[in-house]
Amino acid sequence: MDDERGLIAAPPWFTLAAIAAVLFEAFGAYTYWAHVSTDPASLPIDQRDLVLAMPAWMTGAYAVAVWVGLAGAVLLLMRRRVSAPLLLVSLLAGIVQFGALLVVPALRNLVGSDDLLVPFVILLACYAIWHLAWQARRWGWLR
Repeated sequence: MDDERGLIAAPPWFTLAAIAAVLFEAFGAYTYWAHVSTDPASLPIDQRDLVLAMPAWMTGAYAVAVWVGLAGAVLLLMRRRVSAPLLLVSLLAGIVQFGALLVVPALRNLVGSDDLLVPFVILLACYAIWHLAWQARRWGWLR
């Protein structure tokens, strides 16, 4: 059904998916806040070494990924077209952030291959959220 603004009605599952996206991104923002507010000295030695090895640009990419992603997810829930490019920026920032685990030697030596599963799943979820926004924009569900 179309409304008076020419917006095509989204299926009912779209709202549920957008709410899930907001919750996912909000959890990411919480983990970012916990990361930057935790004193590394209070962590176990292995976690402390990991935090201290993280370059500033990785933390910056983390901030962009979660805060822009949260804004994009909220705008997706509000059915705004601008959500798609914001979620793409968030996805790209997440790739930069987790790419540091592979390109920064100090981090690469501290992370095992098993530790890369969580970043992979996070990036996969971010891709799915961006793809949903992109398709919703294409199908006319966003204004």
